[in-house]
Amino acid sequence: MLTYETCCLCPRQCAANRQAGERGYCGAPATAVVAKTMIHKWEEPALAGSGGSGAIFFGGCTLGCIYCQNRAISQEPIGQEMDAHLLRKTMEDLIAQGAENIDLVTPTQYLPTIIPALSPKLPVPVVYNCGGYERVETLKELDGLVDIYLPDFKYADSELSKMLSGAKDYFSVAASAIREMVRQTGAPQWDGGKLVKGTIIRHLILPGKVENSLRVLDWIGDHFAPGEVLVSLMRQYTPMDATENFPPFNRRITQEEYDSVLSWMYLNNLEGFTQEADAADSAFIPEF
Repeated sequence: MLTYETCCLCPRQCAANRQAGERGYCGAPATAVVAKTMIHKWEEPALAGSGGSGAIFFGGCTLGCIYCQNRAISQEPIGQEMDAHLLRKTMEDLIAQGAENIDLVTPTQYLPTIIPALSPKLPVPVVYNCGGYERVETLKELDGLVDIYLPDFKYADSELSKMLSGAKDYFSVAASAIREMVRQTGAPQWDGGKLVKGTIIRHLILPGKVENSLRVLDWIGDHFAPGEVLVSLMRQYTPMDATENFPPFNRRITQEEYDSVLSWMYLNNLEGFTQEADAADSAFIPEF
């Protein structure tokens, strides 16, 4: 059973007693903090569909990337505190507005509140939208509750993950987590053009770090059969204030960088989604 006492929900395993008021690495309290809810039209087309995803953005984060586009809510848990009952009502309200799914964005630090809210089963798929830096032991508690996993797979380079996200062990941890996610969901299942079950692995190309991207794609191609997972190759990297004086992370990726990684994705026989250049625009960052 997952608990806020001696918290070990994420790979940091800081053991904070959040029930007693300790905050730990993520800074989160012992109840869910919801920063924003919205009908989100900008997720992958197989998720957003015509109605959009019912996105619930949680405050705080267990990873803390310096280039995070959601820094306004990820650096500290701001928003409305919700118990499981209110969180369930929020999900139902989004579905009533036409949401194609319930998209839980950065949820791990609040699982003791979220898990009760997912029962009984919702009438739309549940999407677990996370940074990929997850404990397998925690993910096993979600088996049967999550329909679609949407993890990032940010890094194969441990020095890069240490520098940008304070997680030198990111690659090995995320690799194990993604294998567990795919074990739970199996290969993608569709209802018309909508994904109803499966795993989509997102990879954000970082400026000046093409080799990191190639290694991530190699790992995916080596560990999953063609069509077993979907890959969302993202070119939306947008420089933030924290990277203003930190080259090469103070620029967008180039067309040449994107084309190189895209070609590698196809060479690995990976299927999924790509982005247009105009995705790298702060206009696509939700207002919190």
